[in-house]
Amino acid sequence: MGLLMTVLFSAAAAYLGLKVGQVFEAAIPIAIIAVGVTGILGKKDGLAQNVIIQSIGACSGVVVAGAIFTLPAIYILGLDVNFWQMFLSSLLGGALGILFLIPFRKYFVQDMHGQYPFPEATATTQVLVSSESGGGSAKTLVLAGLIGGLYDFVVATFGTWAETLSTTVMHWGQVVADKAKVVLKLNTGAAVLGLGYIIGLKYAFIICCGSFLVWLLIIPLINLIWGGQVIDLMGTGIATTVGDMAPEQIFKEYARHIGIGGIATAGIIGIIKSAGVIKSAVGLAVGEFKRKPGAGETEAPRTQQDLSMRTVTFGVIIALLAIFAFFGFGGVVTSIWQAVIALLIVALIAFLFTTVAANAIAIVGTNPVSGMTIMTLIITALVLVAVGLKGNAGMVAAMVIGGVVCTALSTAGGLITDFKIGYWIGTTPRKQEAWKFVGVAVAAATVGGVMLVLNKTYGFTGEGSLVAPQANAMAAVIQPMMNGGSAPWLLYGIGAVIAILLTVFKVPALAFCLGMFIPIDLNLPLLVGGAVSWFVSTRSKDAAVNSRRQEKGTLIASGFIAGGALMGVVSAILKFAGVDWYLKAWNTAGVSGAAPAEMLAVVPFLCIIGYMIYASMKQDSSLRSE
Repeated sequence: MGLLMTVLFSAAAAYLGLKVGQVFEAAIPIAIIAVGVTGILGKKDGLAQNVIIQSIGACSGVVVAGAIFTLPAIYILGLDVNFWQMFLSSLLGGALGILFLIPFRKYFVQDMHGQYPFPEATATTQVLVSSESGGGSAKTLVLAGLIGGLYDFVVATFGTWAETLSTTVMHWGQVVADKAKVVLKLNTGAAVLGLGYIIGLKYAFIICCGSFLVWLLIIPLINLIWGGQVIDLMGTGIATTVGDMAPEQIFKEYARHIGIGGIATAGIIGIIKSAGVIKSAVGLAVGEFKRKPGAGETEAPRTQQDLSMRTVTFGVIIALLAIFAFFGFGGVVTSIWQAVIALLIVALIAFLFTTVAANAIAIVGTNPVSGMTIMTLIITALVLVAVGLKGNAGMVAAMVIGGVVCTALSTAGGLITDFKIGYWIGTTPRKQEAWKFVGVAVAAATVGGVMLVLNKTYGFTGEGSLVAPQANAMAAVIQPMMNGGSAPWLLYGIGAVIAILLTVFKVPALAFCLGMFIPIDLNLPLLVGGAVSWFVSTRSKDAAVNSRRQEKGTLIASGFIAGGALMGVVSAILKFAGVDWYLKAWNTAGVSGAAPAEMLAVVPFLCIIGYMIYASMKQDSSLRSE
């Protein structure tokens, strides 16, 4: 069942991601399906099996993200890539991500237990255990899922009210945005609100501080300094002056790169801080090779049994040799020396940034894989040009190498979520790890085939082609660099300095820099959700009551996330099928313009906030008596 889910969701995610530019997260919808099938079959004690089904099926989303962010860029650049190159790029990258993360499982899910919120893992776990716990918990989760799902479905499908609130809806706000380039935006989705609740006020506030720095200070400063100039830092053909750009475009072209530099530097700082953990993992592998099999070994508890470090080490060696053969003899590069260089890039970046991807998922449930991939492409392009590989051949090589790294980081981020779910529920990590390889292989084959078919059917350039926004962004980065262009080192440097200063002042740099990179409309609702979490968990003088209110709120937030994720898939499919759900009587944005739709959005958004608070805090007397 897990493999069937992998095929179905890989095809759907690739299709929809390339068409509408959104890669939906498959883990929660698959968990819901697994729980539903378990219930229909009347299966007892199906919880552990549902974890494995979800873990295998979730390979679809992470492999799709790694592939469609990079490989379609080859077609966009007017070049060609074959099925085996796409398949092996995804397969080898995914396998490397799994192998590199396994030694860090214990650190992230056990040693650091309680230090990270793990929002996506929390929501998925709540869905999975609902079938086992039954009673009030299941009802709360289902009701919240229905409310959150219908709420997000009405917004996404009918357009009844605006999905995003903006200060530009007011006349003064539009003036400020035009003149000073200052704008604030807030996504009104129930799923994002639920995510903020689980993340909590502390991390949500830090993330939003990163957004505030970019949107309230850096973007206006860029306009103030460069307003009358055309600034083309990467040679991508920008012809508009900074002053004529909207704040959103300034963010996309300039400020976002500060966030990328910050994330990269925060990641490096995190790697340095985790040097002891990395050394321990490497030492464990070396020690296992020195020790004779069976000598001095004590059996670990079932819930702590990973694939042996001997197996992991051999797996890494085989994967790296396969990547070398793929690069050297698969038409990716033109010489063995270039294949060695490409292998070193993949091994170094994938290994070091595996922990960064895991950290990001553990904090905000969002993997900044696109930002890290842009950085990878820039480094790869610089190195390849230095060793004589440039032009068209260099662009294909850089994209395939970027695809391997992107898939490795995406898979590592997804796997740490699976590990945390398994840790809470009590499954065997070794089984999750083994099945993950199978899921990655099936997802890689599916994605490669789907992209081949989509390119022949629709194409990625010209009228009627697929949008592929992330791949277009990657192509825009790599093309000028392979033809003598440069990277925005000044912006990356500013981000690096910010990350270093944050670390000096003991502010979590990765969370802050994620806020600088992720658009503000997705960060502000995290702050709202975090504030709701703080409110419901601090109103009583009884700590036990506060704790149970907090737990019930987590159930409701998980329902919002699950319902929003599932109905988001349904809405995207309906849109893609061309079903005309945009009824004029319901679509206020289409009929009356943005202002009424945004004004209207305030009411339902306040309603779901009110529902979350009320439902979390009600029945205090029963809570005290339990």
